[in-house]
Parts: sequence; structure tokens; C-alpha cells
Amino acid sequence: MTKDETTKAIERTGNKVIKEKIKSQVLEDKREGVSEIKESNDKELEGPGQENKTKSEEKKVVKEIKKEEAFVRAYNIPISTKHSSAISKFIKGKTIERARKDLEDVIKFKKAVPMKGEIPHRRGKIMSGRFPQKAVKNFLVLLKSLEGNAANINVPVIVESIANIGERPYGKFGRVRKKRTHIYIKVVEKSKLKEINKKPKRKSK
Repeated sequence: MTKDETTKAIERTGNKVIKEKIKSQVLEDKREGVSEIKESNDKELEGPGQENKTKSEEKKVVKEIKKEEAFVRAYNIPISTKHSSAISKFIKGKTIERARKDLEDVIKFKKAVPMKGEIPHRRGKIMSGRFPQKAVKNFLVLLKSLEGNAANINVPVIVESIANIGERPYGKFGRVRKKRTHIYIKVVEKSKLKEINKKPKRKSK
């Protein structure tokens, strides 16, 4: 081999070594970049997870507020005010379950709603009464919704049951005025009945 050939061969080997070094450096740089990206992604994933944990802990701390009373209102129901006032007296002081049972018995003609006036006498402890079907069905609907409102109350008892005359519209040609009634039913926990029934004593002069 001549000198020129030997010098060319040395240059080729040198170039190959340099190229291999460059490739190795590039690969190392890439690996370092991938590792940095993974670390940043892990940090990002850890962040919202911790926030969710704190939120869940805060939710656990929040306590359920117990209701002390619940009520139902209904306006301008097409039923008799006289019947609804009698039913409201019949319901007052009973639990929702007991009141619903009694009203279902009224629909089945097993129990009468006590009423005053020239009304025929019925069997049982009452003197006179009737079986107002339409009014009782409307009251059952209201008691069902009241039961849903009083879901968080232990042993709800009906404290108030009021029936008032509503806005009575005129019928055909203005000859007849139709029946309309407002109803309000209120429920309180049984344990707090004593506090409600306590009346302030009058001061003696």
C-alpha cells in the first residue's frame, strides 16, 4: 500500500469513530429527554389526583342537615271547603302513615269523617259523618308528597292542617260559582311536640 492509501484508510476509520460517537450522544440525549417528559407527566397526573382527594375529604366533612319540619301547600283545588275542613280536623295529630290508612278506609266506606250539621249518624264512636270521596283522594295525593318532603324527619306528626276558601270562578253564563279550596298541611318531628304544646303561663296580677 502506498502512503496515500494508508492516509485515506486512517481518515475513513476516524470518520467512522466520530460518527459512532455522535450517534451515541444523540441517543443519550433522546433518552434523557424522554425521562424528563415522563417525570413531568407523572407530576401532572399527581396534581389533579391530590385535588380530587381533598375535595372528597371536604365532602365527607359536610354533615347532612336534619329537617325539623315539612309542609305542603295546594291552591284552588276543585273540592268542597266544608269537606276539606272536616278532613283536616280528622287528620290533625296523627302520623302520615296513620292518616293515609284512615283516609283509605274512608274511600272503602269502612270509616266515616265526622261532620257537624244535619248529617246522618254512622257506626262507631262518632255521632254523624260522611264519606267525601273526591276530597279524600286529593288529600291522599298531598299526603304522599308530604311524606317525600318529610323523608329526613323521624316519626313526622301532623301539627297543622288548614283549609280555606279559594278563588271561586263563575260557571257557564255566570249562574254558578265553582268550589275551590286552599290546603296547607304541616308536619313536625314527634320528639318536638312537647315544645310546641308548651304555652307561656299568664302572669298573675
